[in-house]
Amino acid sequence: MAQIAPSRQSFDAIVVGSGATGGWAAKQLTEAGMRVALLEAGPKITQRDFNEHAQSWQMPFLGMSPVIRKDRPIQGLCYACTEYNYKWFVSDVENPYTQAKPFHWIRQRVIGGRSLSWRRQSYRMGDLDFKAASHDGYGDDWPISYEEMVPCYEQVERYVGISGEALNLPQLPDSIFLPPMEMTCAEQLLRKSSRDKFGRAVTIGRTAILTRNHNLRAACHYCGPCERGCVTNSYFASPFTTIGDAAKTGRLTLITDDVAARITMKDGKASGIAYIDRTSRRAREVSGKILVLCASTLESTRLLLNSGIANSSGTLGRYLMDHIYGGGAAGEMPMIETKPWAGMPHRPNGIYVPRFRNVREKSTNGFIRGYGYQGGGTTNFDFGAPGFGASYKDAVRNGRTYLNLGLWGECLPRKENHVEIDTARVDAWGVPVLKIQCEWGDNEKKLFEDGREQAAEMLEAAGARNVRKTGQYSVPGFCIHEVGTARMGNDAKTSVVNKWCQSYDVENIFVTDGACWVSIGCQNPTLTMMAITVRACDYIAREYSKKIA
Repeated sequence: MAQIAPSRQSFDAIVVGSGATGGWAAKQLTEAGMRVALLEAGPKITQRDFNEHAQSWQMPFLGMSPVIRKDRPIQGLCYACTEYNYKWFVSDVENPYTQAKPFHWIRQRVIGGRSLSWRRQSYRMGDLDFKAASHDGYGDDWPISYEEMVPCYEQVERYVGISGEALNLPQLPDSIFLPPMEMTCAEQLLRKSSRDKFGRAVTIGRTAILTRNHNLRAACHYCGPCERGCVTNSYFASPFTTIGDAAKTGRLTLITDDVAARITMKDGKASGIAYIDRTSRRAREVSGKILVLCASTLESTRLLLNSGIANSSGTLGRYLMDHIYGGGAAGEMPMIETKPWAGMPHRPNGIYVPRFRNVREKSTNGFIRGYGYQGGGTTNFDFGAPGFGASYKDAVRNGRTYLNLGLWGECLPRKENHVEIDTARVDAWGVPVLKIQCEWGDNEKKLFEDGREQAAEMLEAAGARNVRKTGQYSVPGFCIHEVGTARMGNDAKTSVVNKWCQSYDVENIFVTDGACWVSIGCQNPTLTMMAITVRACDYIAREYSKKIA
């Protein structure tokens, strides 16, 4: 690796990563009066880079550039990586990693990170998740409780804006909601039959998309392709919300196009970040009193591993998790009118079925923990129908309505699922890459099959015809919900950080992204990641900063 050039830049705190968690860290710490450097490996972005309203015929390659297949063979597997925005995603050629077992690592390097293209599904976790080990005896409880997290969730939700409806379920605690989006007729039929025949809830998705004007941001106009950006800021992304607020304080310095290489140390504490300029390949350094790692689960752990620190417990890199998904059931709803004017084809949301397995009992059908469903009613019009004129128009107009459910299942934390540094490989900037070992166990596979069977039963009960079980196990990582590898805990011998996300070994390093997670639950993780960051940064500003003043 290149010699690191000295720098005179010095800050109260350095935040590494500019996604959902990095934006919150920058906002909170600057508003608390701290001078903050926000380090991002990718370039800046403006709303001029958004093209969600462009049509495929306006693009040189109709939305699928050959550059994606050539330079982004892994990133291109993600539905969100298209000709419209592929430059936000990393080049797999420049950013390799070693797969000891198949693992699809989806990464974005740009201001805002994956907050630009996430699906925005936002669900709280409860004590069934935070205290899962106490419920069924497997693994470890989190060192924090739902009660402690409530004010942090509320702070995030009031700012972000989460649309949804209250259910009063212990396994899926309610948020502070904006008005919910509407459900289609097919979805309402499923909700009624699931409640009446199974005692299961079906609700509209809880999503970080505005259904009314909120915090100077406009309500969603239902254009559809949110993964390309949002010129009205109707969906939550960090560049024009949290990072924008941090910039307004005058205490934020953005350092973009710079790849974090390692953490520098002095007298047993972190002194800063050594980084490489992405374009010139020049080595630089930035100094800070506190480091907050929000680079994403595996990038934060990679930085710690490459720095050779924070691993006296031997658990750094271990207990990697993701959600198993990719399967469920689908069927046709012949009783539903299917016309171009019926339904909500551009609604940027679906439905959600909260976990119903092992809420009271410890296990079901030989597996512990549970899963939730996402899905919805869709319409299909056959634009390739034979004929022309009136007969063709009739064929197209008389489409079909389908209903589908896909499961998102909990992965158990297992020590053998881990990452380590591959000392034989480096990326385009000379930084050693990760070697990833992760695979599903018997519990995930049993849970997955149960989820497919139950989905089919629920659709049949709703009146669906030609119901079929769908899908197969996803490749680990491909749900893009990877967490773990720098777990929090009450014991320094078995964990990397404490309940404030503070490193046991290096007290001025905090890890607040998904790396600190103890278990994963079955809910989408981003809302909880942001709430954990709020909690950690409140501690930094309120307590820890006094120690180093």
